[in-house]
Amino acid sequence: MAKTVLQPGPSHPITVTPNPARIVVTVAGKVVADTTRALTLQESTYPAVQYIPIEDVDRSLLERTETSTHCPYKGDASYYSIPAGGERSTDAIWVYEQPHDAVKEIKDHVAFYPDRVDSIEVQG
Repeated sequence: MAKTVLQPGPSHPITVTPNPARIVVTVAGKVVADTTRALTLQESTYPAVQYIPIEDVDRSLLERTETSTHCPYKGDASYYSIPAGGERSTDAIWVYEQPHDAVKEIKDHVAFYPDRVDSIEVQG
């Protein structure tokens, strides 16, 4: 079955802007991500999400899962768990490896569920 592809617009705006702040994500006392190159994705009325370059994530702490979801605006998302965080950190991270053109900037960036990590600290 074909997946729906929708374009952001006045009724469902999406913006992606650079965030120069330092963002540090921790789980079980380990720094999972540390960046000053995040992108803030603001989608419609949802809370803003920080997308962190995968190069700034300690991939040795991640484990890819079979989970996948589809967003008609952004594309297909794949997921990673952070085993150090235990059951709570299952599917804690998502990534759009082939995002739709409207949000192409988030390619090679990951996002974290705030309730599945210990902290997402924004400094500055």
